[in-house]
Amino acid sequence: MIPRLPVLVAGGGIGGLAAALALARKGLRVRVFEQGAELKEIGAGIQLGPNVYRMFELLGLTEAIERHSVHPENLVMMDALTGEQVIRIPVGSDAFRERFGGYLYGVIHRGDLYQVLLDACRAESRVELNERRKAERYETLDEHVVLHLENGVHAEGCALIGADGLWSRVRAQLLGDGKPRVSGHIAYRAVLPRAEVPEDLWQNNVVLWAGPKTHLVHYPLRRGKLYNLVAVFHSDRYEEGWDVYGDPGELRHKFANERPEVQRLLEKINVWKMWVLCDREPVRRWSQGRVALLGDAAHPMLQYLAQGANMAIEDAVVLAACVELSGYDFARALRWYEDERYLRTARVQVTARYYGDIYHAAGVVREVRNWFLAPKPNADPNAKPSFEGMAWLYDGIRVPDKARD
Repeated sequence: MIPRLPVLVAGGGIGGLAAALALARKGLRVRVFEQGAELKEIGAGIQLGPNVYRMFELLGLTEAIERHSVHPENLVMMDALTGEQVIRIPVGSDAFRERFGGYLYGVIHRGDLYQVLLDACRAESRVELNERRKAERYETLDEHVVLHLENGVHAEGCALIGADGLWSRVRAQLLGDGKPRVSGHIAYRAVLPRAEVPEDLWQNNVVLWAGPKTHLVHYPLRRGKLYNLVAVFHSDRYEEGWDVYGDPGELRHKFANERPEVQRLLEKINVWKMWVLCDREPVRRWSQGRVALLGDAAHPMLQYLAQGANMAIEDAVVLAACVELSGYDFARALRWYEDERYLRTARVQVTARYYGDIYHAAGVVREVRNWFLAPKPNADPNAKPSFEGMAWLYDGIRVPDKARD
């Protein structure tokens, strides 16, 4: 039986809205509480693997996503010191689409993805969206949960989903495992209008320039109207949040010895937003009774696999499926949900750290990377590309379709 009380979702970001939408589609009322003054998303580009396009299809969002997304032809790694191409993966090819069930690779502005989810939630009568409502703590009673918000306000629900991000208050109470792990890497992000990008540097690819303890990523957004730039380097500087302005002088210093192509793109930007990259150690349990975590609150990861938002949306779809299959028994459903998700998300967390080391390799390790990833001299140039190394991620998930024991 569908519960009388709504599901409470702490956090109105991508993961929180995806969870609200997925649960509402299963017949549940959902109340979302966002601490910000308005429901919006900051940041710039997001990469979308075939795995998340499967989730968009299940949520009925594919058409709306496609109005905003770009499908790059290739993922390309370039050596930022020599300018040599290290590897090129043809994600826009027929072979890639065939291997991954008809799905291609996409990139989208974070704000556009958020707006698609927000519009879908606003169109869903079972979803209530609340701004300026910061979650402080919760208490679990026999048959429901009470979420206490700032200014003495509280809400009652049949369950609580903590989708309140890296600094989750729900996680702090549920797990009590302290602050996130600071990686020592800082990311600067900016967006250029198409007209300001030098013609010879614009391309419909996701390009990563890998340098010693640095890298620069660029790709088009909004059907080619914008160009997304993300520059990452090692630093001891620490600032919380996503809306901190960076220092262009620091950026130029970190990339001073790299290729002219890198320098020319960096010089085009006068104002950069920065954030410190953090994650956490994977954990086995992120639920207790009627309370569970989702997205960055459950498994924050470094951005090197470009899967943070993808994993949160997968979480949301699996969570809703488990709730329905359990007959709306949330204690069981949330256990099934974390059982389904913890190994996959942990693998992404750990692999993302490893990719950061690969991207930022220096000295002989850099040479080994380039040699290992480069096409072999005797390789057949007409051979069909293999994408099996990516299959564990891009094949996506099997959404639960039957109850567990």
